[in-house]
Amino acid sequence: MVHIGLLSDTHSYLNPKILEFFQACDEIWHAGDIGSVEIAEQLADYKPLKAVWGNIDNHVLRQMFPENLRFTCENIEVWITHIGGYPGRYNARILNELNSDPPDLFITGHSHILKVVPDKKRDLLHMNPGAAGKNGFHNFVTAIRFVIEGKEIRDLEVLELKR
Repeated sequence: MVHIGLLSDTHSYLNPKILEFFQACDEIWHAGDIGSVEIAEQLADYKPLKAVWGNIDNHVLRQMFPENLRFTCENIEVWITHIGGYPGRYNARILNELNSDPPDLFITGHSHILKVVPDKKRDLLHMNPGAAGKNGFHNFVTAIRFVIEGKEIRDLEVLELKR
């Protein structure tokens, strides 16, 4: 059983309440637009970090993290990428691979809109944790935590803070 804290779009700012929300988590996953090496280091010092770079991330963050990250957690195949779209509106860059080799859990960022939606066509769960930073059009800072146990994703909780 693995407790996951999921966030995206910190844009160089990390609200301390997010770290409190992630206190019981085993790992933190960041779906891009980290914004600064300092935020990546702060997260990695707090918990083991898996992350991808986003469109605002500089060359240093792009050397530290991949654009796409595929791995297995428990018995769930996970794919994290920053710009991926969502069911019915996936980004063309990832569509062929998503169709030919879909993960069980597909995680994106970029939109600043929190969404957790099943893709029944590809038999996967799509998650976008929204935006955890201050920059952007969003009214709320959001993050997600959940549990992966075996082949099950459960106990999903959302943190929502006024920006």
